[in-house]
Amino acid sequence: MSVGWNTIESDAGVFTYLINNLGVKDVQFEELVSLDATFLRQRGPVYGVIFLFKYPTGEARHETPLDGTFDYEAAENRFFAAQTIQNACGTQALLSVVLNKEDSIDIGPKLQEFKDFTGAFPADVSAAGKVKLRGEALSNSELIRDVHNSFARASPFAEEAQRLATEEEDVYHFIAYTAMDGSLYELDGLQAAPISHGSCEAEEFADKVIPVLQRRIDRYPAQEIRFNLMAMVRDLRIRAREMGDQEWLYQEEQKRNAWQWENALRRHNFIGFTGEVLKGVVGSKVDQGRKKYSEWIADAEAKTKKRFNERRKVSGG
Repeated sequence: MSVGWNTIESDAGVFTYLINNLGVKDVQFEELVSLDATFLRQRGPVYGVIFLFKYPTGEARHETPLDGTFDYEAAENRFFAAQTIQNACGTQALLSVVLNKEDSIDIGPKLQEFKDFTGAFPADVSAAGKVKLRGEALSNSELIRDVHNSFARASPFAEEAQRLATEEEDVYHFIAYTAMDGSLYELDGLQAAPISHGSCEAEEFADKVIPVLQRRIDRYPAQEIRFNLMAMVRDLRIRAREMGDQEWLYQEEQKRNAWQWENALRRHNFIGFTGEVLKGVVGSKVDQGRKKYSEWIADAEAKTKKRFNERRKVSGG
């Protein structure tokens, strides 16, 4: 992997173990398949949500938000960082929630040290300057970068150099929503400051964030469905134990096992393995003689053509 920031997936297992490896305790992520306040509330306490969407690369920047209002005081008094590097927005969105929830989340000594450092910039530095300095501190944190990169998919074809996307390419961006200081905030490192969406106490978060998300989605064409939404909640195994629900606890433990297995697979690329398997299969057919080998190729071509024709019939092509 490169020494920069690699792309990671929007996945509950990735995000859960990423913050766990940074030292955060008793927190997990749950994927939300619909904008349902009741479902979100049932996963409570909910610390925030992470929203992934297609970023409009060709759209002009706006001096004011399309929804909500900039809160520059929150930019200075709360953890809010400018995104200064590509591929870091997923982890930055997670930290935007975690580092503003130390009153209800055990963020661990390493992240606490990082937050203390980024909160100690001189008083004469402007709010905008502090936002940029926090972004630079995050981008240059070896701890956060190394943990982030440990969840990137291994690939022998990864490019070392980063480049800016063109308007024709699909680019995706992570942002966060959370309740703090009695308000609902949108935390986006590409914006000048946190965006306030009005008053909101922690217990109101599920009901108040859903309309904001719906308005955000409504900006896109009706056929656009490439969104992903995850809730940051307290470890559901704790709640299952508190309720004495052994079946639910078992399901959550099985989910954790599956996440660990999937994360382990992400750390390996299987290009070489696949190549060796193909070489072995082809070699075994060659050893059977040229006639058998030719029959095998012809049979595979016939099956492929049959599947192709069947799909064309189904699609009406």
